[in-house]
Amino acid sequence: MSTQQQSKQLGKTLWAIADQLRGNMDADDFRDYMLSFLFLRYLSDNYETAARKELGIDYPTLPPGDQRAPLAVWYAANAADVPEFEQLMRRRVHYVIEPRHLWSHIAELARTQHDELLKTLGEGFKFIENESFDSTFQGLFSEINLNSEKLGRTYPERNAKLCTIIQKISEGIRDFSTDADTLGDAYEYLIGQFAAGGGKKAGEFYTPQPISTILSDIVVLDGQNPAAGKRAKLERVLDITCGSGSLLLNVRKHMGPHGIGKIYGQEKNITTYNLARMNMLLHGVKDTEFDIHHGDSLKNDWDLLNEPNPAKKMEFDAIVANPPFSYRWEPTEALGEDFRFKSHGLAPKSAADFAFLLHAFHFLSPEGTMAIILPHGVLFRGGAEERIRTKLLKDGHIDTVIGLPANLFFSTGIPVCILVLKKCKKPDDVLFINASDYFEKGKRQNFLRQSDIDKIVGTYRERSEEDRYARRVPMAEIEQNGYNLNISRYVSTATSAEEIDLLAVHKQLQEIEQKAAEATARHNAFLAELGLPLI
Repeated sequence: MSTQQQSKQLGKTLWAIADQLRGNMDADDFRDYMLSFLFLRYLSDNYETAARKELGIDYPTLPPGDQRAPLAVWYAANAADVPEFEQLMRRRVHYVIEPRHLWSHIAELARTQHDELLKTLGEGFKFIENESFDSTFQGLFSEINLNSEKLGRTYPERNAKLCTIIQKISEGIRDFSTDADTLGDAYEYLIGQFAAGGGKKAGEFYTPQPISTILSDIVVLDGQNPAAGKRAKLERVLDITCGSGSLLLNVRKHMGPHGIGKIYGQEKNITTYNLARMNMLLHGVKDTEFDIHHGDSLKNDWDLLNEPNPAKKMEFDAIVANPPFSYRWEPTEALGEDFRFKSHGLAPKSAADFAFLLHAFHFLSPEGTMAIILPHGVLFRGGAEERIRTKLLKDGHIDTVIGLPANLFFSTGIPVCILVLKKCKKPDDVLFINASDYFEKGKRQNFLRQSDIDKIVGTYRERSEEDRYARRVPMAEIEQNGYNLNISRYVSTATSAEEIDLLAVHKQLQEIEQKAAEATARHNAFLAELGLPLI
């Protein structure tokens, strides 16, 4: 079974377990438990594999039936050497997990219905948050309430419920690979399933994989000449509303583990922020290779990005974003003077779409590429948005406009577009791609097939034109249209009505009537011979 098949099968297995066990618990609540346990399993297996390699022949081999964690046996027999060993492990895998907090030990407590499971699990989560990693991961499990009455009203009830959940998960994943690709992809599958089941609220933090793939495919290409192919290296990649981190991970997947210097993300929702950090580690991204900040991008409360001096500001080679659509915000007089918005103006209170765009665009490097998902309204709405759009166009920053089909997201059925922006765009035109008719219809959501994705990305890469699909529109024509970017103005998918030759049709009808009259006459002649009434 291939890694991809394993990942999908593991994801389905875990989803079936979640569906069976969550009972009356909300999908969002159960998601946090399920994904945290999967995360602990990955950290533990990765740690034990590294420990086995470092200790070599000294790593204990236990007899059949001995359910103890081998590392626990080694710790007990080599107490004096533990500090040096843990120091070595911090250099190798960047974290430490005590044997009693390893998944193998937690799973054994669950199997035997041990009354210390809940207590041990809580202590393990605190240790991982505060002591496991060299960098701080405080609050990583802050949204997981092990004392929640949803698990049970008393300690024994909660302990028993967790024993059941963990035992089922342990049995379900026992026969699957524990490598980062398999578990990481299964983790992504579960996030998608919970998002699908959770409706609008859950869908806010999840970008469907096909759309994520389009954005990733675009930003990794050479910014000045996409046809030249993928860039050799991206020093920094940013997502200003990173959700669970799937967009950033997709870019990393395209570039390979050594193709990106560092990943940066910002997320306002605390639950989703924790998901993103777990997701990074679970995909094998070391804690030194990413920086996820909990904060509000519109307020720019991340010190890393709050440098007003243009010569010192942080710049990114690739920026991806899927901000909340038409989010209401509070533009203030002070924000009007903010270095991100000053030269373009503020987005209206009713829709922060352009505020998110301008925030991200400010940090794009001269050779970089930015791809952002937005509602179609940004293409044609007037007022402040028209002024912002006009300036971006006049300055030559909007490179490509891609219209996607409706009903692709869990959170909304509206069609959305992708805007591709650059600081130093070469062509004096805007490429419009109208992909609204290219999809597979589903029961609740529509889906982009691989062929649909390839067609969009290939058209962008080659900057090619195709009737009723893609067109390079000169800036002069856009100016004549008042800098309106409504896609159907430039690329209509409608087919022209067939012209009808009325004279030819009239002649055809006359011939039909004549033939009908002749047939009636012959029929009446037969009836007359038979002495029957005529028609």
